Parts: sequence; C-alpha cells; structure tokens
Amino acid sequence: MKIDANHLSGPCSCGGEHLLATQICVIQEGALFHLEEILSSIPVVGKRCAVYDENTYRAIPNSIHPRAEQEIILSPSGLHADENSTASVLARLEPDIQVMLAIGGGTVHDITRYCSTERGIPFISIPTAASCDGFCSNVAAMTWHGYKKTIPCQAPLLVVADLDVISAAPWWLTASGIGDMLGKFIALTDWRISHLLTGEKLCPVIYQIMEDAVDSIWTRCRDLRSGGSAAYEAVVYGLLMSGLAMQMIGTSRPASGAEHHVSHFIEVEPAALRTHSSALHGEKVGVGTLLIAQEYQRLSQIENIASLALPYAPVSDERLMEVFGPRLFSACREENLHDCLAQVTPERLIQQWPQIRQIIAKIPPAAQIHQFLTDLKASASLSDLGVPEAALELILEASPLIRNRLTFMRVRRIIRH
Repeated sequence: MKIDANHLSGPCSCGGEHLLATQICVIQEGALFHLEEILSSIPVVGKRCAVYDENTYRAIPNSIHPRAEQEIILSPSGLHADENSTASVLARLEPDIQVMLAIGGGTVHDITRYCSTERGIPFISIPTAASCDGFCSNVAAMTWHGYKKTIPCQAPLLVVADLDVISAAPWWLTASGIGDMLGKFIALTDWRISHLLTGEKLCPVIYQIMEDAVDSIWTRCRDLRSGGSAAYEAVVYGLLMSGLAMQMIGTSRPASGAEHHVSHFIEVEPAALRTHSSALHGEKVGVGTLLIAQEYQRLSQIENIASLALPYAPVSDERLMEVFGPRLFSACREENLHDCLAQVTPERLIQQWPQIRQIIAKIPPAAQIHQFLTDLKASASLSDLGVPEAALELILEASPLIRNRLTFMRVRRIIRH
C-alpha cells in the first residue's frame, strides 16, 4: 500500500488550505529491502544519521539495516522524549549530517523529530512497531522538565513501514498502537462538541479521514492475534493517517482529546496520584478511552441539563498545588491561565445539550470497548496500568487540566454531577 500524501494537500472544502510535509507513506511487506529505491523517489541527499534504541537496532536484521554514515543507538532503559535525550542526540550528531532516520517506536521518533527540527534538516520515519500514531505527526509529545508538552516540530518527508518487521514486534507494542487509535472515538467527539460550544474550526474532510481510520481498526483488528497481514496493514494505515490528519489541521486536535489527557496525567506522576506506571502511552490511552466513554455515556443519560448547568469558575491555585504538587504547579497554572472553558456559558450548554447527547451516542458502548481490549489481551483497567482503581475520580477531575483544550471532560466542571 502506498499513501500519496500530496493528494491531501491544497485548498479544501472547509475553506482552508492543508499543507503537508510528508510526501509518501509506504506500507508493505519487505519494504526495507527496497528502501534505497523508495528514497530515490524524493529529494533526500547527503550524509545520513540513523537513530535507534538498542531494542530496535536488534529488531532489524543486519541485511536490511538502512545505510547511514552515522548511527546513534540509545539505551532503552528509562528512555523518554525529554530535554536530556534530545540534548544527548544533538551533542552526538555530526555537524555535516544532512538527513536523519528515525528507526523505532514513538519515543525514538519524537527525539529524532525534535533534533532534526533543531538542526534544520529533514528526517525519514521507519517505524518498527505499530505502537503509536505519532510517526508522521508534525508535533512531538515531549516531557519537558517533568511536564507533558506538545511541541510543534517538522513531519517526516517519507514513512517506510515494513510489515514484516512490524508484525514481528512484541504483541504488547501493537496493542499499544490499537489503544492509541481507539482514542480517536473520544478525540473526534471532543472536537465536535467544542465546535458546537465555541465555534472551534472543524474540517469535515479531516474528521472523515479519522473516523474512517478508527472504524476500520474497530472492525478489522480482531484478526491481529492470528497474525493477519491485512489487519496489520489496517492498523499501520490508521496510525499514519492520524499523523497526516494532524499535519493537515496543524494541531493534534483530530487525534487527541480527553483520553490522551488521562494518559498524560498518569505519565507526569502528579503529587496526588502517588504512583508510577510503566505502561506504554497507547496502553494508557486505550484505558483512558474506556474510562472517558463510561463517563460521557453516563452524563449523556441526563435528558434535561438546565437545572445542572453551572456558571464557569476557575480552578483555584490551592487545588492545582494539591493535585500537581510543587514540581508541576507552575507549568500547570500557566497552561490553565486562559481557561478555554470560560467561553462556555450555561445557556450555551443548555441550548446545545440535545446535539451533544447525539454526538456522544456515536461512541461505541463502554462495555464493547472493554470487550474489544480484553479480546486483544490489551490493558483494560487502571489496575492493568499499575494505577489504583481508587484514583478514578481524581483522574476524571484533574486530567483535563493537563492541556488547555476544550473537551467534554473539561465541560464536566460546569455540570453538577
């Protein structure tokens, strides 16, 4: 399969113009055998630096390791896309390198994406597992001085996804990617609700791309446990289309909503949570999708919201300090200084409530999401992530504060629940 991303660029029926840096995505068995031929189709010249971690270096047979004048192989132990890993790569990067290759999962990609942007050189994406949706994104999910941030960066010129390599990856990596994709049910719901309540721009073309991708995974991924290559192709296609959708809109909005905020909240380890989870990002997103679906569907049972709609009130500094602690307080306070929820009046919420209920009704029932995750042997509860079940209410309350983006979970603050 070949995705010609140039067909997605240009003027759109939404009234905007979508510009993509990524030109081609190749998804096929044995793709790395043909890498040089594929690279010849786009203007990539000069000395190359390939960035791996030790696991992904071993995962690719020596016979198909991409040619590169420099290789940077990172230790996977405690590896994060943060200020330390990026500084290390930038310090080691030879001055005459003209293109970087990210060969690995989401962390290796975000590190390479950030470093190539800093150096002003292009990069090529070579995913080794279907573990996340950020391979061809134009943002990097970074943990910057302990706080989760989405940093604008360049997207890859080219993505080469070898299904032989990807299908041989440990199953839990693929399950993580599926969890990341399931989150689109929530992300798209949040986008539509924000459009209703605040007039935030919503491109129907991008929305449809994402809806088709997540629907395909929902209907086809049960074949993955039997190793069906068509199912793996569907997962990788969905993950790459998610990244292309982010490029088209210029933000992570089509791919990231309240379910991602659950993941990020757990990842930054706020003071009130008092726990560390070693689960992958996509595993947390999958569980976040289930938890948010349950809560959205519970709230949507309210037929008349009039007596329950509350005026806006900011979250107090005292509460932010109590939840996030001194380490994260300043970053969280700054993130929420101009709270997007302040735009939503009780009157507007009451007026749009019937449509909000209809939008939420498009999310698969939470029980089906739980069964889907269970069938795939994926994480399906907080305890599966190493997080106490008793932390649920804290997570529902505080996770929206991770990102100043309007979600229905943030709107929950002005609903007496």
